[in-house]
Amino acid sequence: MTSAEIRKQYIEFFVQKHGHTFVPSSPVVPHDDPTLLFTNAGMNQFKPIFLGQEKRAYTRAANTQKCIRAGGKHNDLDDVGRSRRHHTFFEMLGNWSFGDYFKQGAIEMVWELLTQVWKLDPERLHVSCFEGDEKNGVPRDTEAANIWKKVANLPDDHIHYFGKDNFWEMGDTGPCGPCTEIYYDRTPDKSGGKYVNSEDPRVMEIWNNVFIQYNRNADRSLTVLPAQHVDTGMGFERICQVLQDKGSNYEIDLWDPFWAKLKELSGHTYSGKFPKTNAADPVAEAADEGLRKDIAFRVIADHVRCLTFAITDGATPGNEGRNYVLRRILRRAVRFGRQQLGLRDPFLHTLVPVVVESMGEAFPELKKNSGHVVGLIRDEEESFGRTIDRGIALFDEAVDRATSRMKQGAAESIQISGEDAFKLHDTYGFPVDLTRIMAEERGFTIDVPEYERLMEEAREKARAGGKEGDTGLGTLPPDALAKLESQNITATDDQPKYAGQPMTAKVVAIWDGSSFTDHIAADAGDSFAVMLDRTPFYAEMGGQVGDVGALQTSRGGEFAVGGTKSAGRYVLHLGQRTHGDLKVGDTVTATVDGLRDRTQQNHTTTHLANWALREVLGDGVQQKGSLVDPEKLRFDFSHSKALADDEIAKVEQLVNRSITEQLPVYAETAPQEQALKINGLRAVFGEKYPPLVRVVSIGAPVKELLADPGNVKWRQFSIEFCGGTHLESSEQAETFVVTAEESVSKGIRRIVAHTGAAAKEVLAANHAVEKLISAAPGTPDAELPMLIAEIQKSLARSPVGLRMKRKAQGTVAELQSRFKAFEKSSKQSSASAVNVSGVAGELLASATAIGAGKLVVAEVPGAGNDQLLGIVDSIKKQSPTYAVLVGSAADGKVNFVAAVSDDLIAKGLKAGDWVREAAKITGGGGGGRPQMAQAGGKDPAKLGEALEKAKAFAVKHGLV
Repeated sequence: MTSAEIRKQYIEFFVQKHGHTFVPSSPVVPHDDPTLLFTNAGMNQFKPIFLGQEKRAYTRAANTQKCIRAGGKHNDLDDVGRSRRHHTFFEMLGNWSFGDYFKQGAIEMVWELLTQVWKLDPERLHVSCFEGDEKNGVPRDTEAANIWKKVANLPDDHIHYFGKDNFWEMGDTGPCGPCTEIYYDRTPDKSGGKYVNSEDPRVMEIWNNVFIQYNRNADRSLTVLPAQHVDTGMGFERICQVLQDKGSNYEIDLWDPFWAKLKELSGHTYSGKFPKTNAADPVAEAADEGLRKDIAFRVIADHVRCLTFAITDGATPGNEGRNYVLRRILRRAVRFGRQQLGLRDPFLHTLVPVVVESMGEAFPELKKNSGHVVGLIRDEEESFGRTIDRGIALFDEAVDRATSRMKQGAAESIQISGEDAFKLHDTYGFPVDLTRIMAEERGFTIDVPEYERLMEEAREKARAGGKEGDTGLGTLPPDALAKLESQNITATDDQPKYAGQPMTAKVVAIWDGSSFTDHIAADAGDSFAVMLDRTPFYAEMGGQVGDVGALQTSRGGEFAVGGTKSAGRYVLHLGQRTHGDLKVGDTVTATVDGLRDRTQQNHTTTHLANWALREVLGDGVQQKGSLVDPEKLRFDFSHSKALADDEIAKVEQLVNRSITEQLPVYAETAPQEQALKINGLRAVFGEKYPPLVRVVSIGAPVKELLADPGNVKWRQFSIEFCGGTHLESSEQAETFVVTAEESVSKGIRRIVAHTGAAAKEVLAANHAVEKLISAAPGTPDAELPMLIAEIQKSLARSPVGLRMKRKAQGTVAELQSRFKAFEKSSKQSSASAVNVSGVAGELLASATAIGAGKLVVAEVPGAGNDQLLGIVDSIKKQSPTYAVLVGSAADGKVNFVAAVSDDLIAKGLKAGDWVREAAKITGGGGGGRPQMAQAGGKDPAKLGEALEKAKAFAVKHGLV
């Protein structure tokens, strides 16, 4: 059967034989449903019926629905090309019952269509049912299982039970119910039962029947619906694959016209090769040109279908929401065509007629305005084509920089910097996921957190309407690099960076961000980048920030270096003239600021933390990113779950033991073949390293490591490839404490820690918090709000160790419960404990003066929202000019009230904005009028931090 015949048979089976009404597919762009980027299931257009908001003339419906899954909760974009059965656009065959037939009828029709009409082998069919949810009172769906046994005579080993995968929900609330899924087994001996609900392509889900019989309430409980519904979905491409006996969705006849057109365009033939897994395998793909081309064929064909249907239904490639998703899809297809199939001229739009010809009969709307679709896609291609070659070249340069960082030992793996990913997006229109895909094809990653930070900075600048100021100062474009080379300006000698001692050097060039200049005059106020023939400054690289310091001439000129970056073979000293002038040819004394010492404390300790994490969590831990600066160290690593308190304690113990052991830090260049053999060395498996690598070892001389590389005792030491600067001995780090641990992305965790004086401040804060916690048992119940507030303020005042923070948060929760019980037993609300006028007077007495008025930012322990309002009103009556923001924490919640007088509103402080900023810190929100506003939050532990932010917000607006 052809795909057209299969589609027709499905619809006719339900419409003609079983009395269903044919309801045409809804648009793939759900203009009337703001909760969806795209229509992603056949049931979308029937949501009002399931929700009881609407009734229609029919109680049975059937159709084939156009679907896109390329954003939001359902996103198959990354799998397209490598997967045998994933698409951005696909068809969903469906039949529905609205209070008509239920499980018995649905299962009977399933079995009749599959085995009697389509003649599938019953022995190859498996089904799954819901295993039950005792907590919510939902029994195991033995009803559906028994119907399968009765109707289909299925044996027990062909009926499988699963949990949440077999319980469908529309959303957090609303209609829901158990489902039964049908799988087709194509193993040679029909033994695929064990692969049901797995990724094995031989056992594939083809149909899902949802039995909507419950309503999910706001409190997560379930109630039985008065009417029961059936919602089914069958992947059209999947059932065609089964009925046409093909090995993948892309082998069915639907795709043949696309392969023919792409062969005509590129001269290459589609051969149907697939990788072993959906994930990118750069080694296998680099070695198999045919595989790369087949992936490109599938990406292009899938993506042009998606674009054609979406644009036909009203979407347009653009910069926001679903339109941005389409632009990403288009650019991904164009990039695959250009890099893998050699299609340099716009080509994607020429495939639109193929979509129309192959699918226009089933979806007549495709024929109505196909010229418009062709034109839009062609315009987008031409726009992207003007920058794609330069973007790919920039990507290759970014790869070279990332590879260099790794080769020098400054990075554990090759990672495209967030700065490079941002530039690719901002200048050359490469969406970050396209850059990520290109990186994955080579086995690399990108620094997503850094990219997102730069994106947010760009958004802030755009919102503020400000200019970028020093844009381009830290980089040299190709023409600038060429000019330096044409003038025979040799590469910066930066070997003195490891010593970091003051030295004389010669100014060889000055860059103002757009051109070179010979002179920074005494009245120059802008920022510049100064290049020297040699430098003791470390340029930002491998997660270590660049040095700061000063350049001084013998005639009194001084240039303050605020950061150091590398551009090609040159080191750029970024900063401003602070005294006198500076000229090309001047001899300067280059002095690195003492902040370098604190950065080195954090860098050396990062190596120790990397080693300790492996010791505690196992060899699976791999570095995924890092940042070391004078204030802290940040380390990202592969791990599937949050670290427990005992794991954090073990990491801290191992690092601090290494510090107290006063281990010497060795750094030597060695042949990479020998270095890679060192037992316990932290290196990226499979990566290529330069012939000579810099090995940093803490505790064992590099020469001894190389002399006996297989010795098991080397695992007791931190040994890494690294190009950064370090301490001479571990004892100089002084101490180490973890202050934060969080998820960066799926499978990637991050720790933040402090060393040296910063760590001692953390330990002092720990002691202060511990003292407050120890006072809890003896504190009278009525005084608990004050103690809770003190603990919260201590947590917000300065960094606290993570384990102490968790302990304090647990204590606060216990004290809040204790106080709540006290209130209940004494039949007193927190309101009675608050003297409104008295508190207002106290706050005014200690308030900050604003001219003739007052600035009040304070916590009122135990106050309810009404009392906060009363306090604000009282202050307003006593001070004609006022800016008041007060907050309280009770019952696990946070309340804020703010008020601003008109004269201060004129200065830019608005109560709604002010209170919203404070509430964000506590995980909440709110707002209101410029004169008066209220907000709430969810995290009482952050109340103190929120109030500090509120004070800073007032300072920002010039009130103090």
